[in-house]
Amino acid sequence: MAAISPAAAQGLPGDFVFLRDIDPTIIQDIRYAGANNFMGRPIAGYGAAECVVRRDVGLRLKAVQQVLAPQKLSLKMFDCYRPARAVADMVAWSQNGRETAAERRYNPAFPKADLFRLGYIATHSGHSTGAAVDLTLVDLTADNAGKFDPARAYADCTAPAAIRAPEGSVDMGTGYDCSDPKGHTVARSITAGQRRWRTRLVAAMAGQGFVNFAKEWWHFSLPGAGGQAYDFPITRPR
Repeated sequence: MAAISPAAAQGLPGDFVFLRDIDPTIIQDIRYAGANNFMGRPIAGYGAAECVVRRDVGLRLKAVQQVLAPQKLSLKMFDCYRPARAVADMVAWSQNGRETAAERRYNPAFPKADLFRLGYIATHSGHSTGAAVDLTLVDLTADNAGKFDPARAYADCTAPAAIRAPEGSVDMGTGYDCSDPKGHTVARSITAGQRRWRTRLVAAMAGQGFVNFAKEWWHFSLPGAGGQAYDFPITRPR
């Protein structure tokens, strides 16, 4: 955490922007600001469910959205800028020696203590530089009304879409943040239809220079757009 630059909560530092100020049509479901995530609670630093990115990243996401719109598709953001304190919160969580059934939905094949060692979560995240994003595709012609129920015992993230937690998006073969080989972008264990959706997402993002992380179909970064890690909290725009 050596290169962290603190910033006042009331403003955004440098060239950071709220994505909705650049393109309000991009759907946002910032999962770490609520309980629908692998930790089961809001994560440190997420005071609002807002996507914050560097301006260049936001402009490129807008360009991707403009390509998708005529196809009746939309991007949906799961995570954008991630405060360094959130990364520290994740590290502490992974080492607390407890693991609930709800938590295991996200890593059914191995203990959460192995998430960092296996490369599913980074101790120094590109998200903290504002240059990495987690996202998926939404079919705007489909029924996306399903809502997450925290009291329901959903199947794990590798299960068929009908029985795992709803995400209001196309079926990519796993849920978001699924730390499992099935979540690898080119996993062989998914259907042809799921593979087509992943390929479509990767191609759309690559058109604006984003690079996918091979272990996570949802994770993309913009080479050269990063830099130092930041730790300012995410708050609502004023």
